[in-house]
Amino acid sequence: MKNVVLPLLGVLACSAPALAQQAEKVDQAMVAKIKDEGMNRSKVMETAFYLTDVSGPRLANSPGLMRASEWAKKQLTDWGLAKANIEAWGDFGRGWEIEKSYVAMTKPYYQAMLGTPKAWTPSTNGPVKKQVVLVKVGSEADLDKYKGQLRDKVIITEVTSMPKLGLEPDARRYTDEELQKMAAPVAADATPRRPSMTDEQREIMRARAALRSKLAPFFISEGAAAVLSNPRGGSVGTYFTSNGAPYAADAQPVLPELEMATEDQLRMVRLVEAGIPVEVELETKTKFQTQDLKGYNVVAEIPGTDRKLKNEIVMLGGHLDSWHAATGATDNAAGCAIMMEAVRILEALKVKPRRTIRIALWSAEEQGLHGSKNYVKNHFADPATMQLKPEHEKLAAYFNLDNGAGKIRGIYAQGNEGVMPIFASWLQPLNDLGATTVTARTTGGTDHLSFDAVGLPGFQFIQDPLDYGTRTHHTNMDTYERLPPEDLKQASVVVATFVYNAAMRDQKLPRKALSTAKTVGQR
Repeated sequence: MKNVVLPLLGVLACSAPALAQQAEKVDQAMVAKIKDEGMNRSKVMETAFYLTDVSGPRLANSPGLMRASEWAKKQLTDWGLAKANIEAWGDFGRGWEIEKSYVAMTKPYYQAMLGTPKAWTPSTNGPVKKQVVLVKVGSEADLDKYKGQLRDKVIITEVTSMPKLGLEPDARRYTDEELQKMAAPVAADATPRRPSMTDEQREIMRARAALRSKLAPFFISEGAAAVLSNPRGGSVGTYFTSNGAPYAADAQPVLPELEMATEDQLRMVRLVEAGIPVEVELETKTKFQTQDLKGYNVVAEIPGTDRKLKNEIVMLGGHLDSWHAATGATDNAAGCAIMMEAVRILEALKVKPRRTIRIALWSAEEQGLHGSKNYVKNHFADPATMQLKPEHEKLAAYFNLDNGAGKIRGIYAQGNEGVMPIFASWLQPLNDLGATTVTARTTGGTDHLSFDAVGLPGFQFIQDPLDYGTRTHHTNMDTYERLPPEDLKQASVVVATFVYNAAMRDQKLPRKALSTAKTVGQR
């Protein structure tokens, strides 16, 4: 996921104490029980262990994702949830996994290096030991100087983002002042705006994209053996991972490519630029999964018990898929483990929710929110036509978690003024756990947007950033060790409380206006 926070013009934001006078009734005894179960008998770290260390990397449509999905379905069933299912949402594309990966510099001396194959790139078909060529391409014309120079060579690319000195800690928490600023009203004339792109900037972006599309076929036509790249930087052995080819079944071929640690890439660049021959040895063995091109979500329920409200639904979820250089602990096994723990807490307390509570663990979020978008399209509404299905009216709320492993400090109201006093009331008994803030601001980049796009009340929680943006997000360092147990316990309690309150209140949560929607079948 990508964490994006956008201020909303002219919309009130508030902290919990500011709206105390508008508080609605909250079952304090139940909140106390939720706290006790969640803080003293938690299973959240055990769940995180199975989703990360046991399941492994969970790239979209990979065997690792299916392992995690099958385990989650069984675990939710064992806890007592109903209708646990791995539900197909539509076509996705090829799966992919790494079976072997190795890279080292062998000249001018031997040195093991850090790198991971880019997703959906092919194997090297055995060990490759080749000379390195540094390729610098700023325009299509630059390709001409490399014609006839790349055959049987390993290409290394420039490093455009230099590593930073570690003068500041990787991890941090929100300060009280930052939360107060987040909760303060935003004046229209004080709202920072994203600078709009000029025509010249747009043309530069289009030119860069066009150039990138020409590199792979050029390298193949010139007979290069492989590519070592570092497109996003990183430091202290941390590097980012991404896809090196489309996941579509009919994607055009590319070369084997590894994303490298910045320090290893820069050393090779310096040596080559000094005229010192560099040789590397590498082998990648990757495997494509083409038997089943569909995507799947995991869903399960705690059935509602109120005769009038049991067909209404409160949903909670996070994305189960990850990138592949690590085990996707903070992005987003943490969110899924917390959501699973929230329903475990409620089931352990034998709650009888008035509305049905449904958990969903999404797939292919990293490729464009595909799991949640298609679930919404299949169940609630098509955002392209804004035609609403009958289930659209039945959804009371959707709560999402996908901003790392930090404790929950509050919630984004996503521009929905009507929910703000309600959320403030729900947070009051959780203030002692550090959850205090309601902000009208919107946040983007993850699965609640799929619901918000069709007028459904979808929300993302505010989380302490920790080292998510500096060390773990989409990197080879996103491992179980980055999950602080007390933070995950606290978040589980907050989520369970919000879900319980939404399932028990007399009315569904208020919705933003939806003037363009049409009900399916309506004339």
